[in-house]
Amino acid sequence: MTSGTLQHTTVLLDEAVDALLGGAGPQPAGTFVDATFGRGGHSRLILMRLGPDGRLVAFDKDPEAIAEATRITDARFSIRHEGFRHLADLPAGSAAGVLMDLGVSSPQIDSPLRGFSFRFDGPLDMRMDTTRGTSVAEWLATAEVGQIAEVIRDYGEERFAGPIAKAIVAWREERGPLATTAELADLVAGAVKTREAGQNPATRTFQALRIFINAELEELQQALEASLSVLAPGGRLVVISFHSLEDRIVKQFIAKHSKEVYDRRAPFAAPQAMKLVALDRIKPSAAEVAGNPRSRSAIMRVAERTAVA
Repeated sequence: MTSGTLQHTTVLLDEAVDALLGGAGPQPAGTFVDATFGRGGHSRLILMRLGPDGRLVAFDKDPEAIAEATRITDARFSIRHEGFRHLADLPAGSAAGVLMDLGVSSPQIDSPLRGFSFRFDGPLDMRMDTTRGTSVAEWLATAEVGQIAEVIRDYGEERFAGPIAKAIVAWREERGPLATTAELADLVAGAVKTREAGQNPATRTFQALRIFINAELEELQQALEASLSVLAPGGRLVVISFHSLEDRIVKQFIAKHSKEVYDRRAPFAAPQAMKLVALDRIKPSAAEVAGNPRSRSAIMRVAERTAVA
């Protein structure tokens, strides 16, 4: 898919759509949800495979994604300019399947104006929704050393979080607030003493700040909980994660709801029924990784909603 001149290759495209529609028959009907439209790769394939009575509802916070979605003229399709925690706004039991692709799209990463990447110099923004909220630059301009270190450590799993935070505040006091991605990348490179071969020293810090400024993990947890209400019995939940923090949340969520729950205070009472059945864990093929190196960290987990208790 394209956005201007920037290209995006959808990860696990066929595998995700196969998993989402797998139990719905050759002409799937009902309402499916693409909770993270991105540049529409999954949505377009879902629409190609849906039957005439099928519907697809998509969500995305990014105004550029919404603009891309307007190019889809299929009457079975609609999109909401909202984050996927707003799944909770859909009627209970209304969805035959929910897909969540948690990756940042290539046009977002490759556009210097968005500030997601240390590879391009641009404004230090990183907001998924550029129409609202606080940018990374604005937050770093006032945050305390301890707050910055905590974010970089917790969301980036960065062992040099303390030195990086101190360097950010020292820069701010000497030269004014950080304003560009190049400034931050250079500062981090000076504070990080060792790094894994082939990884830029700024990788973990940029990841951490992006996750924090967009409340990505909190929104993921909210969206997963909402999916339990929204999915009809037999409906599929398909989630593609790209780093360990996300995948851990998804894995633990599916595991938690894939077993009966006993109330220890009432040992003879009937257990609360399991809500999900874990179906699969899929990684990109060697061929896909060779063709799209950004897919190498992806993990797709698939579960199915049981009968509503």
